[in-house]
Amino acid sequence: MFDKKEIKPMLLKEVNKPFQDNNYVYELKFDGIRAIIYASKNSITIKSRNGKDITNIYPELHSIKKLADNKKVIFDGEIITFLNNKPSFKKLEERSNVKDITKINELKNEIPVIFIAFDILYEDKELINFPLEKRKIILNKYSNTNFFIKSKTYKNGLKLFKMIKKLNLEGIVAKEKNSLYYPGKRVNSWLKIKNIKEEYFYVHGITFNTTKYSLILGEYKNKKWYYVGKVSVMPNNTIIKKLLKCSSRKNILVNYNENIKFVRPKYQVLVSYLERTKEGKLRQPVFREEKI
Repeated sequence: MFDKKEIKPMLLKEVNKPFQDNNYVYELKFDGIRAIIYASKNSITIKSRNGKDITNIYPELHSIKKLADNKKVIFDGEIITFLNNKPSFKKLEERSNVKDITKINELKNEIPVIFIAFDILYEDKELINFPLEKRKIILNKYSNTNFFIKSKTYKNGLKLFKMIKKLNLEGIVAKEKNSLYYPGKRVNSWLKIKNIKEEYFYVHGITFNTTKYSLILGEYKNKKWYYVGKVSVMPNNTIIKKLLKCSSRKNILVNYNENIKFVRPKYQVLVSYLERTKEGKLRQPVFREEKI
């Protein structure tokens, strides 16, 4: 496993509500970039969830190889950065999209990243068939540093979710204590519960892409209409039938100009989303229902 460097991270299934079960441990869900780190005394390789080598993008994480000492280890975790003492995916994108080495070295001081380690998959031998509790014991032997922090586990999922709602964090993760590690698989033993937000938005247009329609969403503020994003809807939804019957209108969105069918904004839909970008766009929007 270590030499091939091809392990894919185990994935999480999503559930709608937090729960309490003593067979699980709970962790914060960090809003960052999932990464697998392969480290030995003299080398380190960092790979993204899809297997892309991102080692050179985060030079400050190279110090993690010192933790390996004389071992060969593989860590699973999340690369994050902070803004106002909270994980910020927006700031992380600023950092992660830069490819120029000189600029990267400048940004590692302006926007430093941290690796949150929540699992260890290899320590001179494969650990993926060890139960999670045992892997956590092995992981906890490694000291926290400025760039390597072990994810803290909690016993009460309901209390933890209540806390992250109050702090407006991304969500929580629930993992069975005896779960094995299934590379690249999405199984019921690892679950994610997101801190989802919901709002009603006006539909300004409609477009079709292969199998689904997308609704163009807008909101009214400062006496102008602003585009906030698209949300996918299946063709058999009643809102689609209504919109297709609508007459085309002039685009009134000040920040959107694609060539689509625009309609008068009279229909509202409820959309859930994770957060907004700095431009006000919705992240991970999901259609819920039409406002009656």
